[in-house]
Amino acid sequence: MFKAVVVENQEGAKQAHYRELSDDQLPAGSVTVAVSHSTLNYKDALCITSRSPIARHFPMIPGIDFVGVVERSEDNRYREGDAVLLNGWGVGESHWGGLSQKARVSADWLIPLPQGMKPRNAMAIGTAGYTSMLSLIALERAGLRPDAGPVLVTGANGGVGSIAVALLAARGYEVIASTGRLDEADHLVRLGATEVIDRNTLSSPGKPLGKERWTAAIDSIGSHTLANVCAQTKADGWVAACGLAQGMEFPATVAPFILRGVSLLGINSVTRPYAERVEAWARLNAELDLSILEQLTSEVPLSEVIPVAEDLLAGRIRGRLVVDTSI
Repeated sequence: MFKAVVVENQEGAKQAHYRELSDDQLPAGSVTVAVSHSTLNYKDALCITSRSPIARHFPMIPGIDFVGVVERSEDNRYREGDAVLLNGWGVGESHWGGLSQKARVSADWLIPLPQGMKPRNAMAIGTAGYTSMLSLIALERAGLRPDAGPVLVTGANGGVGSIAVALLAARGYEVIASTGRLDEADHLVRLGATEVIDRNTLSSPGKPLGKERWTAAIDSIGSHTLANVCAQTKADGWVAACGLAQGMEFPATVAPFILRGVSLLGINSVTRPYAERVEAWARLNAELDLSILEQLTSEVPLSEVIPVAEDLLAGRIRGRLVVDTSI
């Protein structure tokens, strides 16, 4: 038996419950994991509150990432006792996810926990930090270097944004942080931001082209914000798009792309090949300052995830939320 957050569809009414399940209810998969920690991400909160149709079928256990120890394996790549982690692959959407004391998944979706990384720290990083690193890797492969000019990070107080600020600053980049919580500007400066701007300057409809302000950007917001970010990116710059907190639409013109040569890089954190996932996590393990990570992280018991999901959607949570499944 194990406990989990379960979203059920009862006669059209979707509702989340914290309840006990039996092992024989776990879905098909070659590896069973005793989950020690998960996270509460924006997408998980949408699923728990049914604000958005995240779950593809019901009942569904949310949680797009988890870390734990292999309890049983039918795949020779993993043995009982191996520490593993998972990001993406539809868990928490089409396959039962990590807000649970147990998970059963395909071995193809797992990677080993990096040597020396504590499970709690892995989930303090989570999909948000992993997405930040994928964005940084994509920008650097495109040609971005620390001496190229400032890099904008939108949603800088959120999970993706806060870790992006810290990662960029650690590599010597000049970071402009955009946030809706200007009262927390000092926090962003401590993470490494050299300038903090109000998100309202980017979130409304803007001009097809604006003043050139940054060489590159990591955007987790989408919609008008992404359009304005592109419009104000310097010639031959790059924008990594990795989220849609404001919306999925992209109300922009081709002007930044054909008149300034701006490149828009899409970041898919869900189905990356094994080697790319291992590379991203190895860099996170090597480059992210654990003392900064601790500043960004708070913890919630699995039993209290459901009410906390509302706080996350309301913007009352700063940084990362680690879920301890043991309590």
